[in-house]
Amino acid sequence: MEYWVLFGSFVFLLLIGTPVAFCLGVSSFATILYLGLPPVVVFQRLNSGVSVFALMAIPFFIYAGDLMVRGDIARRLVALAGSLVGHLRGGLGQVNILASVMFGGVSGSAAADASAVGGLMVPQMKARGYDVDYAVNITVVGSIIALMIPPSHNMIIYSISAGGRISIADLFTAGIIPGFLLALCLMVAAWFVAKRRGYPTESFPGLRAMGSLFVSAVPGLILIAIIFGGVRSGIFTASESSNIAVVYALLVTLLVYRTLSWEDFKEATFAAVRTTAMVLMVIGCAAAFGWLLAYLKVPTAMVALLQGISDNPIVILLLLNVVLLILGTFMDMSPLIVITTPIFLPVATAFGVDPVHFGVILILNLGIGLCTPPVGAVLFVGCAVGRISIWQAMQTIWPFYGAAVFALLMVTYVPALSLWLPSLFH
Repeated sequence: MEYWVLFGSFVFLLLIGTPVAFCLGVSSFATILYLGLPPVVVFQRLNSGVSVFALMAIPFFIYAGDLMVRGDIARRLVALAGSLVGHLRGGLGQVNILASVMFGGVSGSAAADASAVGGLMVPQMKARGYDVDYAVNITVVGSIIALMIPPSHNMIIYSISAGGRISIADLFTAGIIPGFLLALCLMVAAWFVAKRRGYPTESFPGLRAMGSLFVSAVPGLILIAIIFGGVRSGIFTASESSNIAVVYALLVTLLVYRTLSWEDFKEATFAAVRTTAMVLMVIGCAAAFGWLLAYLKVPTAMVALLQGISDNPIVILLLLNVVLLILGTFMDMSPLIVITTPIFLPVATAFGVDPVHFGVILILNLGIGLCTPPVGAVLFVGCAVGRISIWQAMQTIWPFYGAAVFALLMVTYVPALSLWLPSLFH
């Protein structure tokens, strides 16, 4: 009966439009009362959920990304991407994807990527004769790349949700090749769609212009090297890295580019505070929910259930991916990571899946969910930037979904894509 109280109250609150954090908190509180446990347990779990030092990295990475968006770094990265791949078929679509790779290495946020890159690219694509649905679809699905490439704060949330036992440096490293694979798959899809619709290519600007654009974008690219190189080498932790990222972003935008105004600084600060408050509220309530899952032995029951269905790891991974894709359609990414990790990670490890490998699968899978209605946050951002309805975008987004799902299957069934690079550092 306690399962019905926990999951029933959660689903009911979700269906009536209650914010996810309150769904998690209220359903946990109701279950605690039903079990006769002290209600203070919920607040203790919530407090312990957010009192994790590694979580300090999240607000600062969010802040650094926002400063760079407002400080003109995103535009310079897009310009560099244009010089590199603009001459390919569907030129601006290819630029959009490569810009997501570069900006993802700065922001680590899919929503920030869709907003920054989409805000720059979608108007340009519309002006050059590209259909707006094509521009929005590439922007939306391409933004998932930011989740895979350091400094993805969702990797940090996964590590914490797994009990802090998984190295954040390994997760950062493991996501790089899958991130590039996803970008390649999307570029192929963009090429085919562009060819079918007869979209143009852009002229190659020449090596001199490319060199000038590269020099202009170097400060932004250096930040990527600082974040990844510092964490991977052990010079500083992910939390320290995030602080360095903020200081560096301020120095570059104030002293090098001189593009960050006082108003931009205030807006970036307030935006980072609001986003951080929402994320930490969700994480805290999800920690209480996750503790109850462990108390009720839900992971053990899930392992037994799936073992009763099949003992083939290929089948089990397929089932996990399907369940996660379905869950991703109606819940945001951060709470899903905190809720599903304690349930599905023991299942995956029971069938011989490396925790780092499963983390990459989880992040990519739930990233696809961000582009899927009815609760696709990144889909909403992309449609708002392009000023089209979700229905218009959904009618033609399938080639890009197909490319993302193909990348997910490759990452799922070829563990070396995730584990080879981290193995070089051990």
